[in-house]
Amino acid sequence: MLLAAGFGERMRPLTETTPKPLLQVGGKALIDYHLEALQAAGFTEFVINVSWLGEQIEAHFAPALAAGVAIRFSREQQPLETAGGIVKALPLLGAEPFLVVNADVWTDYPLHALRNAAVPAGGAHLLLVDNPPHHPGGDFHLQASGLLDRRESPRHTYAGIGVYAPAFFAGVAPGKRPLLPLLEAAVARGALSGEHYAGRWCDVGTPERLRALDADLGIL
Repeated sequence: MLLAAGFGERMRPLTETTPKPLLQVGGKALIDYHLEALQAAGFTEFVINVSWLGEQIEAHFAPALAAGVAIRFSREQQPLETAGGIVKALPLLGAEPFLVVNADVWTDYPLHALRNAAVPAGGAHLLLVDNPPHHPGGDFHLQASGLLDRRESPRHTYAGIGVYAPAFFAGVAPGKRPLLPLLEAAVARGALSGEHYAGRWCDVGTPERLRALDADLGIL
């Protein structure tokens, strides 16, 4: 599942006319990097949630649909935040663990490595990265057991990429829901695992970061 429904408030004025996942870096829309990497990693079925300017995202993928790529859209009248968007899309995601990728990050992480991730029963497995300057405190500590906690140090940043069991969202009511309370509940029951990636990753959250990544990709 590619998360593509947000307003992109911090990206204004760029996102007033273009949805954040369609902003370009290195001559390509952010979301295209993910779809291409996922296809190369062997993923064949995709769900994309859309809301703000979602018709542009659907039109962007019309050629891929015509070419036979299996993409389904989960449409939200208003952005439902991460957990709410996933809960709404659950009927499209099947009964097995599924990969979730924030469309507004960029990374060179080899996504095929998550196809066989060991997801705790009823839990999730998160990709963690080094803390960026705008988030120095990180989110989770990776224990030697592979489980995550919120109390110990050092803490790493959640990359916006994870594998979730459908049961992770059991009992979550439909509507606008953030993800963090569910992650904290999973930590408490020992159902949140993770891995650390020290490679390249960027949260493209501001126009400045977008320009920096664009320049970076332009010289690779």
